[in-house]
Amino acid sequence: MLSPLRSHRSYLASLGHRVSGLALTLFLPVHFMMLASALGGPQSLDNALSLIEQPVFRIAEWGLVVLLALHLSFGLRVLGLEMSRSETHRKFGKWVISCVGLALLVGLLMLFQMT
Repeated sequence: MLSPLRSHRSYLASLGHRVSGLALTLFLPVHFMMLASALGGPQSLDNALSLIEQPVFRIAEWGLVVLLALHLSFGLRVLGLEMSRSETHRKFGKWVISCVGLALLVGLLMLFQMT
């Protein structure tokens, strides 16, 4: 069972921010390797890009966009917390649902673009 502090929305938001940041960090080397394939010529790049047409990569691409939106919105929440006065901290606790909603909205918009 989670302690009361770990079940608080702010803790879950900070956990979401950290996990999305770690996932994005793991993605970057793969992204750079794909970009580096362009140095091998057009055929090398075409071979690397042919992987992206697979359904697994399409799902991963959607997940990446959702993670970026989640990380951005939680990061803006943290900036708001750091720049606010102490009595306004409670307002930023309500932003957690908005941050998740924004990330899912961006993901839905991307799904509509992919079809």
